[in-house]
Amino acid sequence: MNAGRFAVARWLALLMPLALMAGALGSQVVGGLYPCEMCHWQRWPHYAAIALAALAFAAPAPAVRKTLVALAALAILKSGAIGVFHAGVEYHWWEGITTCATTASGQGGTPAEMLARIMNAPIVRCDVAQWRLFGVSLAGYNALFSLAGGSIILALLMRKKRA
Repeated sequence: MNAGRFAVARWLALLMPLALMAGALGSQVVGGLYPCEMCHWQRWPHYAAIALAALAFAAPAPAVRKTLVALAALAILKSGAIGVFHAGVEYHWWEGITTCATTASGQGGTPAEMLARIMNAPIVRCDVAQWRLFGVSLAGYNALFSLAGGSIILALLMRKKRA
């Protein structure tokens, strides 16, 4: 395996999910977009990919480093697949498993305070995109970037040296 291609694959496996999660968390914290349940499903594989890719920088054996980067790429692809499913639900191409979620927390306070928090919490529907750019939702962008990025990482890992 070419060391230069591996270095690119390893950095891409770390930076791509970091950038996607920064965008997701930024849209939540700065943009006020609350994630639905399926949005959270897309985040878990990215968290795993970040951890796997970070471990690939610390692993001593080349075979272990390559395996960790490949697993990170598969996690990124998994998030992309979930993104395709979620985008399809948003475009009403198919029905989703869940339609809404809430940010409400029923813990702490009097029963009246808990009820007020629950009643005032926004309900976030999985089948309605909160934001779109050029007609593509955040789930759609996650699908596009994750599927492309994961595929590129695997291609970089599998390419043979030229003779």
